[in-house]
Amino acid sequence: MSGFPEFEVIPAVDVQDGSVVQLVGGERGTGKRYGDPVEAASRWIDEGAETLHLVDLDGAFEGERENAAAIEAVVDTVDEGVGLQLGGGIRTAADARGLLDAGIDRVIVGTAAVETPEIVAEIDETHPGSVVVSLDAKEGEVVVSGWTEGTGLDPAEAAARYEELGAGAILFTNVDVEGRLEGIDREAVESVVEAVEIPVIASGGVATVDDVVALKRAGAAAVVVGTALYEGRFTLREAQAAADEA
Repeated sequence: MSGFPEFEVIPAVDVQDGSVVQLVGGERGTGKRYGDPVEAASRWIDEGAETLHLVDLDGAFEGERENAAAIEAVVDTVDEGVGLQLGGGIRTAADARGLLDAGIDRVIVGTAAVETPEIVAEIDETHPGSVVVSLDAKEGEVVVSGWTEGTGLDPAEAAARYEELGAGAILFTNVDVEGRLEGIDREAVESVVEAVEIPVIASGGVATVDDVVALKRAGAAAVVVGTALYEGRFTLREAQAAADEA
């Protein structure tokens, strides 16, 4: 599961208070609800999703996994052939290993990776290639703790550092454009892609199928799409077909 065979469009199932929610710019209280996580996951799989991006939003803010039951319900309904990557509130290597042993294919660590970088190597030791380090950028700076605290880190430099520690992939989210349906920041993605050899998953700002194609051309291995899919700007099949043709 650590590799991406071809460029992949990955639907987001972000969970807050047990419901699917999409935030605007990572800001709490801006979320629009889109119903039951299991129903959302089933819908995306029916539309051809090969991987689902699961986020415990309450976990991202509070530092503890608050939506474990809702996430487990998704894991239980998904066939083995569908990949699952999960983030939000994973703060220790033990947390990560437990999730990987329970059927999650890739764990996404953000705040924990910044605070204790060695967590990446610890998880990679027992589950090689399964760690995705999440680098969320606001105004060109990596932010943590639910996008509320600046770190002073440059995303490209940070990505290279985590590659050395054993990250299997980088999830690069441009928080400035996330959830706004106003388009992507291609240059920011390219700078991270150029800094590492491992796959870069891009996230944030996708509004059109052209944005998806642009991210593929920028060198991303995959793109996570949330709001645009839930708002019906395009279908998952349309986005994947356009990417495949590009």
